[in-house]
Amino acid sequence: MRTTIPAGIVGLRGQVVNAVTVESDGVIGVSCRRDARFVPVDAVTGHRGRPNRWRHRRVWDVPMFGRRVALDIEYLEIVIGARDRRVERLDFVEAGARYTRRLAELVSALCRHLPISAVSRWTGLAWRTVKDMDRAHLKATLPVLHPRDIVGVRLLGVDEVARAKGHDYVTVVYDLESGNLLWVGDGRSAETLSVFLAELSEDTANGIQAVAIDMSAAFAKAVREQLPQASIVHDRFHVMQLYSKALDQVRRREFKQASPDHQDLIRGSRYLLLRNRDDLCEAQAQHLDRLLQANQGLQTAYVLKEQLQALWHSPKDVADMCRRLATWCDLAQASGLPSLRRFAKTLQQHSVGICNYARFPITTARVEAGNVAIGMIRKRARGLIDQDYFKLKIRQSATSEPPLALFPRAR
Repeated sequence: MRTTIPAGIVGLRGQVVNAVTVESDGVIGVSCRRDARFVPVDAVTGHRGRPNRWRHRRVWDVPMFGRRVALDIEYLEIVIGARDRRVERLDFVEAGARYTRRLAELVSALCRHLPISAVSRWTGLAWRTVKDMDRAHLKATLPVLHPRDIVGVRLLGVDEVARAKGHDYVTVVYDLESGNLLWVGDGRSAETLSVFLAELSEDTANGIQAVAIDMSAAFAKAVREQLPQASIVHDRFHVMQLYSKALDQVRRREFKQASPDHQDLIRGSRYLLLRNRDDLCEAQAQHLDRLLQANQGLQTAYVLKEQLQALWHSPKDVADMCRRLATWCDLAQASGLPSLRRFAKTLQQHSVGICNYARFPITTARVEAGNVAIGMIRKRARGLIDQDYFKLKIRQSATSEPPLALFPRAR
């Protein structure tokens, strides 16, 4: 007696399962025939068509019972109009694809958390196939980011990230109030950011009050040209990041000039000098105290670090913050330490952007959180070569993870 399995059970609309067998290589083969009750519809236009001939294809589906699953499906080639021959639409597989939509969804979900190589081993699919499936699924499902569709944005955060260290930079733009990723573009030049800003609607562009950026001259140039009314804010994170480099240069200089005994005290102290004192354990705090008592240069640089961090603590207004910044720069210049003097000169050149924090107390913390996620993408991929795929992964990292259709949530 011939037994068929209803399509509703297996999720293959338009197909009827005739047989399920285990093949010699361990693959579960599912033999299907077309359900004659369904009217053939063109996959491109959605119009009904006349049957022309039968076609058969093998497509891969999600694993079952610890085995790979292959579907042998039957469908129609149809005639549209006078001569156009098309393939009928199948709800569970894309036209011409060799895998089901739900397998693509599963693979893309796995690629969000695992390296492509691991997903390839787990599914038995080729590395290139896994990547192409993920990329195609992301292109089809991620929301399209068009600057002209953005409305109601007041505060922007802009930063640059690299596909791999020193290679192929992209510019990312966030809405600092909602935390949403607004745009990803190739490059890190003024022209790159200008492309995004120029495509904003006039009302949206005029409504932007401030843009948080690092001290990049390129980004500042684009903001001044495209958003003349917006204030540029150089946030605390990037300023302190730059000071950390200057402080480490002081540490290296003092190490070279120190006696062997003092070199042992300075060796391995980078973490102690850069971390907040409250984050140190008791032994680390004692080591730091001994280091600062023994070395005047490091003590000066460390005290100036603490004073610089206090610059962002409740400034009264822009003028007050500018006075405090000028005082700090005078102290750094008087320190006699070359790296701190160069750093102070840089701050003086960007004093307006730094002190605009008093008007717009914004930071790029949301941007940096996004950069952490992007760093995980790079780590899993060990350096993505495909720039377009890298941008898709960035956009994916900024979206909430949808539930898999394989395991739907209870209603």
